[in-house]
Amino acid sequence: MRFHRLLIVRLSAMGDIIHTLPAVAALRLAFPHATLGWLIEERWAELLCTLRYPRSGPPSPQRPLVDRVHSVNLKEWRRAIFSFNTWQQMAVGLSDLRGIQYDAVIDFQGAVRSALLARWSGAPIAYGSEQPRENAASMFYTRNVLLPANGTHVVEQALALAQSVTASIVPQPQAQAEFPVDPDAETKVASLINNNNNNDKNGFAILNPGAGWGAKMWPAERYAQVARELAKDGLCSLINHGPGEEPLAAAVEAASEGAARSVSCSISELIALTRRARLFIGGDTGPMHLAAALKIPVVAIFGPTDPARNGPFGTRSIVLRSPASRTDHTRHQAPEQGLLEIGVSEVVAAARGILQI
Repeated sequence: MRFHRLLIVRLSAMGDIIHTLPAVAALRLAFPHATLGWLIEERWAELLCTLRYPRSGPPSPQRPLVDRVHSVNLKEWRRAIFSFNTWQQMAVGLSDLRGIQYDAVIDFQGAVRSALLARWSGAPIAYGSEQPRENAASMFYTRNVLLPANGTHVVEQALALAQSVTASIVPQPQAQAEFPVDPDAETKVASLINNNNNNDKNGFAILNPGAGWGAKMWPAERYAQVARELAKDGLCSLINHGPGEEPLAAAVEAASEGAARSVSCSISELIALTRRARLFIGGDTGPMHLAAALKIPVVAIFGPTDPARNGPFGTRSIVLRSPASRTDHTRHQAPEQGLLEIGVSEVVAAARGILQI
């Protein structure tokens, strides 16, 4: 079946959106002349289109993959659900979405909220997993797709869902994630690197101590020790942190004794920074998946989540996980005990091995 207008729904979060990009690239290869739209949470829209650039029109370096970016702001809307302004924003957004008259929609998220939004788009055909993350979501699909077993990486699962729509196998190497290029972010990051004296021949590593919840977080002082060891090899470290992670980054920086510097980036700036890195070290987080998608070597420190499903995909990587770790998505605040069994020496050896230093 040939589609002229196709809508992707993947609302959040950062890593999940990045995992979906190769599948959407496969759809672009299969339907080169179709209008591709993407419905996404506003806070993550910068992964698809740079700030201050039009969100509709032919693909460009600033919006390389899709023709239209539609956004929702569910978190803010829930906070003020009875506000007239909230309902007005929802009505305008829904009207814009339905106005495109998409032929089909693909829900890559598998949640009830994403499935509902998929159907509210007005597209007559709705694709989704036969066994979505939230079982009730499948009631809203007109085409239920049986995806590979749970042990399969989520990138491969998304590709399988895309291939059910294209009815053809798109060679995986051709279906590459593409990210926007923001000239302002590129200039700012180049200046940041120069100011931190990180522009020498050895380059820099990105350390990412944060994570979605505490059980996935390797201790800050260990990241600092890694930075001190890498500094002996002439490799300096930049500590990436997101909103609310300032104290964590400050703790790593202080304990590193000058071997690491903390940086705070917008999404576009993080993309620009990661493109320039020699190495990424961190846990199961969106920035780690960004590094992997950009083909930056990764040392991944895993605890309660399964690297077979969520590990770095498509890049040179070493995944460290203790045999004591068990897959558990319960959002415990304390670091998982298996994660704590991974020592600084293991991480440093993995970094040196992957960089061959």
